[in-house]
Amino acid sequence: MRKNIVAGNWKMNNDLAQTETLITDLLKQTKTSDAEVMIAPTFTNLWHAFQSLRQENIEVIAQNMHFAENGAYTGEISASMLKSIGIQTVILGHSERRAYFNETDASLAKKVDAALANDMRTIFCFGEELADRKAGIEEAVVESQIKNALFHLDAEAFKNIVLAYEPVWAIGTGETASPEQAQDMHAFIRKTLANKYGNAVSDSVSILYGGSVKPNNAKEIFGKPDVDGGLIGGAALKAEDFYAIVNAF
Repeated sequence: MRKNIVAGNWKMNNDLAQTETLITDLLKQTKTSDAEVMIAPTFTNLWHAFQSLRQENIEVIAQNMHFAENGAYTGEISASMLKSIGIQTVILGHSERRAYFNETDASLAKKVDAALANDMRTIFCFGEELADRKAGIEEAVVESQIKNALFHLDAEAFKNIVLAYEPVWAIGTGETASPEQAQDMHAFIRKTLANKYGNAVSDSVSILYGGSVKPNNAKEIFGKPDVDGGLIGGAALKAEDFYAIVNAF
């Protein structure tokens, strides 16, 4: 049975003091959901967040990592470095990484391989831009991103992979795919997996929706049969809003 997951991606926000305050506020919230809860602070605050939450039901995860184990990659972080401070899950392929740092399907495939080699769970992101949606090629774009980065893996690898569909046109814009649009794409993604790996794998993989999820739309989005949770951006920076989304299940 696949898991419901709500992951908060804090992006490049919150210094140490702000991280401490937000964690304190998160712990004050009432949890009435069985969903797994995750937060992804900045690299500089991962260790502190992990230490603060190691006894709580909130997993601290990373926003990115490099594919190499070590070497002359100034400013980068490896999977083993993350593991050494207790981090077990990493977000890879976020649209902002693709757009601003030129990450490609090929480089992301190498990152996924590195994460899996270190027994880390990966939240793998993908999604179409507005021009793709207007041109009616959103399914082809999504299928290509999934196949190019993940379809070299064997079926067993998908036990450590969570998929996150993020229509790029709905990230930070206030625009949101309708619940029906989200469901249609999630169903397509699951069918794409089934065609390659079979229904057992397809039915076991959690697929999150990421694109301006808010307290007032989360319940309807999460109510769709192929939507297993959300990768939350802006709303994750407010404890009350984030847990309103968590509790939407």
